[in-house]
Amino acid sequence: MKLILTLAILFIGHLLFAQSELAKRNGFKDIKLGTLVDSVKGAVFKKDIVAHKEFPAKIYEVEHPEYAKVGSVPVKRIELKTYKGLIYEIIVHTDKDPQIMRGLEKSYGKATYSIRMETYYWTAPDTLSLIFKGHNKHLALTYRSVPVIKLMYVDKGKKIEEIAEDF
Repeated sequence: MKLILTLAILFIGHLLFAQSELAKRNGFKDIKLGTLVDSVKGAVFKKDIVAHKEFPAKIYEVEHPEYAKVGSVPVKRIELKTYKGLIYEIIVHTDKDPQIMRGLEKSYGKATYSIRMETYYWTAPDTLSLIFKGHNKHLALTYRSVPVIKLMYVDKGKKIEEIAEDF
């Protein structure tokens, strides 16, 4: 019984460490979720989009030598999605390399696998999620900010209230 309790405590402690480490880092290198896109070195506007099928957003690409590699693995492209200038999603495209997954698991702990989405992911509740998806020749790491996405829906609710008050 004591062994099971000890293992449970160690497992929960490991999960909390991984979640707190993910929340502490809050993004990729010094690109932080929830910050203004203007604070990112080398961010270049690419196009306007409609996020989640209803919110006006913008896509930026980051072109800066500081973000050219993750360890020894080349970074192909970094995209930032913003809402009202705040970064709510960071997508990092790299070459396919097993070192990436090993590094992620060393930093954030064992990933959860989603069979339906065919992705690995880590979450820090109410803060962010990190999704790891392998494609034919590259990998995509997607960091998503929970507070900024919640802000989108709060703003939507405010617009509906404004319309309702206009009647």
